[in-house]
Amino acid sequence: MWVIKIMEEKNNNKNVWVFHHYATPPTMNGFTRPYNFAINMNDENVKTTVFAASYLHFSDVNLISDKRLYTVEDHSDVSFVFVNTPSSAKSTIARIKNMATYYKKLFSVAKRISEKYGKPDVIIASSPHPLAMVAGIKIAKKLNVPCICEIRDLWPETIFAFGKTKENSILGKLLIAGEHWIYKRADGLVFLKEGDTDYLRDRNWTTEQGGEIDLNKCHYINNGVDIAAFNSQIEKNILQDQDLLSGKFNVVYTGAIRPINNVGNILDAARLLKGKTNIQFLIYGDGNQLDSLKKRVKEEGLTNVKMKGYVDKKYIPYVLSNSSVNILNYSQTKYNWSRGNSSNKLFEYMASGKPIISTVQMGYSPLEKYNCGLSLTRDTPEDLANNIMQIYNLPNETYYEMSQNAKIGAKEFDYKVLTQKLETVMEKVIS
Repeated sequence: MWVIKIMEEKNNNKNVWVFHHYATPPTMNGFTRPYNFAINMNDENVKTTVFAASYLHFSDVNLISDKRLYTVEDHSDVSFVFVNTPSSAKSTIARIKNMATYYKKLFSVAKRISEKYGKPDVIIASSPHPLAMVAGIKIAKKLNVPCICEIRDLWPETIFAFGKTKENSILGKLLIAGEHWIYKRADGLVFLKEGDTDYLRDRNWTTEQGGEIDLNKCHYINNGVDIAAFNSQIEKNILQDQDLLSGKFNVVYTGAIRPINNVGNILDAARLLKGKTNIQFLIYGDGNQLDSLKKRVKEEGLTNVKMKGYVDKKYIPYVLSNSSVNILNYSQTKYNWSRGNSSNKLFEYMASGKPIISTVQMGYSPLEKYNCGLSLTRDTPEDLANNIMQIYNLPNETYYEMSQNAKIGAKEFDYKVLTQKLETVMEKVIS
């Protein structure tokens, strides 16, 4: 049973508030980045309170079933304030209502929490959607504290890329104006991709170009991996799967199985390699394409493919560590990869100590920086099959070196290292 409490201010401690709509502790299904920072900051006398939505978007569960404004739960000395929000599962309109409700109620919740426990030293507002950042800036101003805005995705650009609206439309122009307002008024900006500041230059928004956004307040802190926890899970959470231990060359994919993930492209590559009896494809994950892909495997006689379905997240480190090569399977056309990659999966793959094949050519690529994998310039089945064979045919010494490079690179993205970077940013805006 969860212990319900709020971390009270202590002398010489710093209090941090994090506004993140989809944040959860590891025991729930959501984004754990705020929690990962918080547990590491605990050691530095920095106490974190995370303000998230009560409706868990990724689980279709609401933690509040009555009319309470919020509920508070404590997880390993990290306090979560879940703001009462409605379900977002039914439609796009329901999702917008969910976001707007979170935004609106944050003001009342923040007021009550500050009156009861004191105001924070700094607010970090994250952008699964921009309203959290708008609320962060406004509430921070009322409390006379600085606000750091964390840019998970360049959200107007993503909306334009998926064709939901056009950049030159009235809505598109409003979104860009709102984005500029946030970047200008935030006391600090944290981007999750190394090349995201290129976007500011592309917009001519930087002070060096005559704009209003100072690059000195911009910082890069990617997603990452808790290496100690990852290695512990390998030892403690062993998945009983004989295919992993068969001695074959295991080409592994873990993740969602939906059209946007284009897992069918992996099956196409597997068909090209059917004659390589020592190579097998192990696909772990669930999604609305799982049944249709299982049907393909059966109808096309892809005996070298095993559709494993859903596995609990705790088994993923063990799965990845028993692969021969791990596949990052993305669409080259649905996203601008030139500025880098902030995927948690990338750093879990690196921590597993196995070579990686990415179906997209990323800018600022860790695969190239650490020489721990290959990237496709075209995401065709033929190119994927050729790259798999390239890894398969590596001399043992070269394969081992690439594997070790992955582990070495992962250390730079350990949450202990990333937390130190975030603390430096907080000290800068507070001082």
